[in-house]
Amino acid sequence: MNVSLMSLIIEAADLESESAFWHRLLGGSITKTPAHHFLQTDGFPVVVIQHAPGHEPPQWPDGTSQQMHFDLATDDAKTADKRVLDAGGRRLQPTDDAVGSAPRTSRVYASPAGHPFCLRAA
Repeated sequence: MNVSLMSLIIEAADLESESAFWHRLLGGSITKTPAHHFLQTDGFPVVVIQHAPGHEPPQWPDGTSQQMHFDLATDDAKTADKRVLDAGGRRLQPTDDAVGSAPRTSRVYASPAGHPFCLRAA
């Protein structure tokens, strides 16, 4: 028996802003239904943004569990940082305080719905 990762589901109260964020960050194409936006990007499983009107964002790192997160690789941390911020994401820590030691250094961010993710050196 083989098992493979088909999709990642991200809940958000604001479906449009969350899907626009991931689309601007990862590229690809979006197919929309009233309750789900399906982002298809080369090299990723399908990222599904699911409308969840009562979604409460995690209060990580200073509160509740982060629930889940993406680790994304980049070969240009400065440009990736700008893309995250321009797309509507926010830093969860200053870029000067990258976690870890090279080459596994991480910069920690959150999407508009509050889902944490890391950018790591490729």
